[in-house]
Amino acid sequence: MRVIGLMSGTSCDALDAAAADLTLDGDRITLTPLGAVGEPCPGPLRAALTAALPPAATTLREVCRLDTLIGQAFAALAHRADRELCAGRADLISSHGQTVYHWTEGGTVRGTLQLGNPAWIAEATGRPVVSDLRSRDVAAGGQGAPLVSLVDTLWLAGRPGVPCALNLGGIANITVPTGGAPLAFDTGPGNALVDAAVHHLSGGRAAYDADGALALRGTVHQPLLRRLLADPYYALPAPKTTGREHFHLPYLLAALADWPALPAEDVVATLTRLTAHTVAGAVRAAGATEVIASGGGTRNPALTAALRAELRGVPLRASGELGLPADAKEAYAFAVLGFLTLHGLAGTVPSCTGARHPRVLGSVTPGRDGLRLPPPAAAAPTRLVLSGPRQRPDGPAADADRRPFSYRRE
Repeated sequence: MRVIGLMSGTSCDALDAAAADLTLDGDRITLTPLGAVGEPCPGPLRAALTAALPPAATTLREVCRLDTLIGQAFAALAHRADRELCAGRADLISSHGQTVYHWTEGGTVRGTLQLGNPAWIAEATGRPVVSDLRSRDVAAGGQGAPLVSLVDTLWLAGRPGVPCALNLGGIANITVPTGGAPLAFDTGPGNALVDAAVHHLSGGRAAYDADGALALRGTVHQPLLRRLLADPYYALPAPKTTGREHFHLPYLLAALADWPALPAEDVVATLTRLTAHTVAGAVRAAGATEVIASGGGTRNPALTAALRAELRGVPLRASGELGLPADAKEAYAFAVLGFLTLHGLAGTVPSCTGARHPRVLGSVTPGRDGLRLPPPAAAAPTRLVLSGPRQRPDGPAADADRRPFSYRRE
């Protein structure tokens, strides 16, 4: 089955599509990567989305408008991916949508909302669409995240030692498929606070720290770092999740109140160190023996250098070394989750999300020719195997000396 996975992360900067041939044989899923395409989030859409995100106020009219506009943007990308990567023969689209709110109270997730109406995707491509993949896990008592944990667990099964999959998006998360119950959770901010600081301190002229240039020129301000590390989120037990409804610009400005004249370079250096410190602390606590990184943050040499220093000798490598390119790994993961849904298979690991039971995820929007479901699978898979030539290793985690590059598409 040819499946296209669509992804837009908490950074709201780009839309990604990855296509894969997926087959199920007994307890094994075989994934053959067909390639990936990505596009910057259109400027007006990103501005409207950012203006509506917490802690800003918004209206139901704007939520409806964004649901349509994001759906149309995903539809255009899915149509392109089908044409360029699948020769117009995709069987299924699996869309993550754009997370706009993750409702958490006292460590319990009460609800989650992703926009990007799937009807637009189904109408533009003619293909069935799996969407709203997080809500069922929340309804089953889970955090609704990190959903990539199932794919990471299957992918890294049998790897020597204690591997740790790390995603450095707007929010950072890890998956550690231990010999017992796998572990996964959001460690805290990935790029979210750095992006917020750069946009604010540049007066809107820049959206992120390109090539880590600001952080590399700055000095970590230890009092600010200590204040940020005092956030109670870091002491919460796993499973746990967070998002931009917590780590946002007003949160940062409140932390900076005692140091209003701190140079921009030092602010960004400190926030970069915060991400590295909290990620590495979680990795070490899990006893990981290697870290396999993906996401936009792998393109930031300041962040990867800080992370290497904080990991204290635990190897850091890019997911591309194992066959899934860092920029497209999450899109491939959601392709797998959609594939599982269509086969009636659970897409969660309860020990990773906190749900009471594994659950089949998402809702299915029929395509142009209706909906023809494959026969239900006899057993849940225990392994994910990559087939075909491996992708070239990518990002500074694979090659720290390769320059120049931008770690985020704009």
